[in-house]
Amino acid sequence: MAEPCQVDFYVLADADQSAERLACRLALMAWEQGYTAMLLTGSEQQARQIDDLLWESPPDRFLPHGRAGDDGPEAVTVGTADELTAGCGDVIINLSPDPVPEPGRFRRLLEFVPANDRERRRSREKFRHYRDQGLEPASHSIGRQ
Repeated sequence: MAEPCQVDFYVLADADQSAERLACRLALMAWEQGYTAMLLTGSEQQARQIDDLLWESPPDRFLPHGRAGDDGPEAVTVGTADELTAGCGDVIINLSPDPVPEPGRFRRLLEFVPANDRERRRSREKFRHYRDQGLEPASHSIGRQ
């Protein structure tokens, strides 16, 4: 039997912290550990912004990445929920406002808890969603970046 999906919530300490920048760092870490990753976005506009950010981050390195649906496999892909498939990555880094459907298809799922109240409520709903799926999410406090 396959291992259950590991779900981790990264709790941002203040509103100045960027979930997008942290997501790029986590994608780099996944790649360095030999995993593939998908940065799941809530919109096509956000996907373009993340793609641009990956060209800048980290400034001294290149992280091989591409858009979902591009030719050839990439270590890191950027896409929307419509492009989420079981084979799109070992690690799903969710920047979308919705929980990942059928999270058990993936090895690892990373979520973010922004500092503002509205988005924290949404994150709590995601946390409950994953618990209802039989998963045990963990949370990690992230200090200032």
